[in-house]
Amino acid sequence: MYISVIGPARSGKTTLFQALSGVESARGFSDGDNIISIDVPDARVDELAKIFKPKKSTYARIELADTVAISEGNVKDSTINAKTLQKMRSSDAFILTLNDFERATGEGLEKDFHSIVSEFILADMILIEGRIERIKKQAGKKENTALLLEEELLERCLAYLGEGKPLRAMELSPNDDKALRGFRFLSQKPMMIAVNSSEDKISGLSKGQAPRVDLDGCPVLYVCASLECELAMMGEEERSAFMEEFAIEESIRGRMIRLAFDTLGLISFLTVGEDECRAWPIRKGMNAQEAAGAIHTDLSARFIRAETVSYSDFMKFGGMAECKKAGVWRLEGKTYIVQDGDIISIRAGN
Repeated sequence: MYISVIGPARSGKTTLFQALSGVESARGFSDGDNIISIDVPDARVDELAKIFKPKKSTYARIELADTVAISEGNVKDSTINAKTLQKMRSSDAFILTLNDFERATGEGLEKDFHSIVSEFILADMILIEGRIERIKKQAGKKENTALLLEEELLERCLAYLGEGKPLRAMELSPNDDKALRGFRFLSQKPMMIAVNSSEDKISGLSKGQAPRVDLDGCPVLYVCASLECELAMMGEEERSAFMEEFAIEESIRGRMIRLAFDTLGLISFLTVGEDECRAWPIRKGMNAQEAAGAIHTDLSARFIRAETVSYSDFMKFGGMAECKKAGVWRLEGKTYIVQDGDIISIRAGN
């Protein structure tokens, strides 16, 4: 999972990146080159490690990138360097940071949000127009049904973008969606919003409060990036004491990672043993054979059965043998839809 932290200048995006990554030295990196991998906290892995005492515990990981500030014109006019633009297109999702300091209403937030979306729309339109032009040249030489179908799809996308609407809101058939994946359109990617506010402002927001602004239905978290950054740089004991003193239930890293999993439609299944306890992130709705491929492609190809028990049942009954006695341990076939927290062992042929 690769997520880019984006935002206008002075939005606090780099401070948020530091809060999420826990890396203070990010300040010393060059713009566009700030990339770090972070573990996804998972208490289930921690608890299973206490039981199995493995040689190592492995968590799901997120690659997090801090990009250059986005201003009007610098995406569509390619003033963002090609390397950074490529990384943005390679992202699975964006965290858009918006500055909410000293704003009495949400109008400024909405303006900044729509400005970024407009830049993405224009960049995608330029990409589509270039591709259509190349298709017309190829089609002129020899009729090609596949190219004509691609052109028709891109023309529909171009018209949709021309109405000022991002591609993530466009209804597409599974085949059309698959056909567009290779373009990695910016406006098609899921977007989460981090509204960067002062301590005083966020202290008045009740947990789970609905956003005060219209941001096209994108999920929103309110955060004081400077406070969260300070928190991330503390040692474990100091952090715990600080969170208790200021009644902070959870850091932004945990909240944002959970939001990212929900936004991208991800779950994690688990594998256990003396060598390793590990969380494996997969798309929600994947079957057992597809999940086996997340471990190794050979396991998917040689899949026979998946030994499966839910994490909650395993912890309730205290072990595999006890789960078998209780009838909650199962042998599942290829089409079984893996559930979040399933503990799975793959049986594969030679």
